[in-house]
Amino acid sequence: MERGVALITGASRGIGKEIAITLAKNGYDIALNYRGEMDITAEEIETKYNIKCALVKGDVSSFEDCERFVKQTISELGRIDVLVNNAGITKDGLLMRMSKEDFESVIGVNLIGTFNVTRHVIPIMIKQKSGRIINISSVVGVSGNAGQTNYSASKAGIIGFTKSLAKEVASRNILVNAVAPGFIDTDMTNVLSDEIKENINTQIPLKRMGEAKDIANAVKFLASEDSSYVTGQILNVNGGML
Repeated sequence: MERGVALITGASRGIGKEIAITLAKNGYDIALNYRGEMDITAEEIETKYNIKCALVKGDVSSFEDCERFVKQTISELGRIDVLVNNAGITKDGLLMRMSKEDFESVIGVNLIGTFNVTRHVIPIMIKQKSGRIINISSVVGVSGNAGQTNYSASKAGIIGFTKSLAKEVASRNILVNAVAPGFIDTDMTNVLSDEIKENINTQIPLKRMGEAKDIANAVKFLASEDSSYVTGQILNVNGGML
């Protein structure tokens, strides 16, 4: 069984929560970052999965918040072996109607947030001479999508960030990869109408949306020793869309 400490951002629900549960089941002590409210206590997680857990509240778009909750993770759990940059938001709309605030807030959380957390974790991993950084991108970061210029730009930026950082830190035994989900059945897609969902499914060769566990299993692979010669890669998990 794998053992280490994983910090997951945006872990209160959806894909982030599923990633946290999957890594906990595989023996990782975990730090769960969240911005709003968590519906579970650290004690409940520790008891259920027989691990150590820290709840580290903070907004990833704030450089200072990230410094604080990374330090809290080290204080409570001692090290960080795996960082999963999962926190993300959408504020969709056609560019001609998109406000400056909606563009900047999505970039701020999704892309700048990935930088903010990673910037504070990298010195720790360099000192440890090991680490795994797994960034959550998106199929639309590769393909683009009408009505999502802000979101697509942020997720495309994460791909460039991933490939560049992988080259910077490979000599320190730190692996940097990304997972690019397709359409996944989460709160983000639940707001879509049945008609839109059906249209999406026609574009997917497997004819269905993915589940959060599909992304969590990809993260589990990239966090494990099975991926020890994999870095700078984008793992597309999209049912054959792209």
